[in-house]
Amino acid sequence: MKWTEQQIPRQDGRVAVVTGANTGLGFETARRLAERGASVVLAVRDTAKGELAAARINGDVSVRELDLASLESVRAAAAGLRAAHPRIDLLINNAGVMYTPKQTTRDGFEMQFGTNHLGHFALTGLLLDLLLPVPGSRVVTVSSTGHRIRAAIHFDDLQWERSYSRVGAYGQSKLANLMFTYELQRRLAAHGTTVAVAAHPGISNTELVRNTPAVVRRPITWVAPVITQPAAAGALPTLRAATDPSVLGGQYYGPDGLGEARGYPRPVTSSPESYDLAVQQRLWAVSEDLTGVRFPLERAAATAT
Repeated sequence: MKWTEQQIPRQDGRVAVVTGANTGLGFETARRLAERGASVVLAVRDTAKGELAAARINGDVSVRELDLASLESVRAAAAGLRAAHPRIDLLINNAGVMYTPKQTTRDGFEMQFGTNHLGHFALTGLLLDLLLPVPGSRVVTVSSTGHRIRAAIHFDDLQWERSYSRVGAYGQSKLANLMFTYELQRRLAAHGTTVAVAAHPGISNTELVRNTPAVVRRPITWVAPVITQPAAAGALPTLRAATDPSVLGGQYYGPDGLGEARGYPRPVTSSPESYDLAVQQRLWAVSEDLTGVRFPLERAAATAT
């Protein structure tokens, strides 16, 4: 059976926070959750664009400022969310940047690693105690097939200060998203309520490719109708990871088509590197040190996911 938006259960009474929800995959994710009855928070860097997006969604929607490239903004957003919501059912770590020119976040982190991984790591840690008491709560983090391309966690140069590769830095950040999910699930397992799940959208036609070098972007534009899918379809793996009652913690969802480029969402596997337990735990420790955020969880036993 092909999983479609018709399979999304009613979400009445649930609170969902979706990062990067003013456009693309995040917007489609937020829209469908709101249409199913959830109270959805659009956590966005540009609140004016967020308000325009909210006006296009039929349902209970609010906007919260969040710049994942600033730990100060992440902490302020988390404080605001805590004040407004006594509980959170779904935290969807969707926002991201791709193939940016060499630049750093406000805290001096390489932009892709700092935004895609560290910003979401910090936000999750600061909000997790609002999810832990909630039955069926989930943390869904959006990765990419790019986690396989020239991807490794470069502990000797995490911020790409010695040399810079747009593709390599993006791959590192998306690999980090998966490793974070797997290690978080291991730590959550003892609590029995919240689960951590990952998803990827295949090759979706969104604004994320705007920083792709022109020599690559032009051919992609020409063949886009054949190899890509619209954002509404690309959001389905995230929506399934967030709402399907059969989902298990530690799973990874992506399209079922050739090369996982497009299609209907199903459980998929990630790269062999992503399952390296020692690297997952080392990345977790480094991320805590870099962000200053500690999770309200006891470290789980070192058993494979």
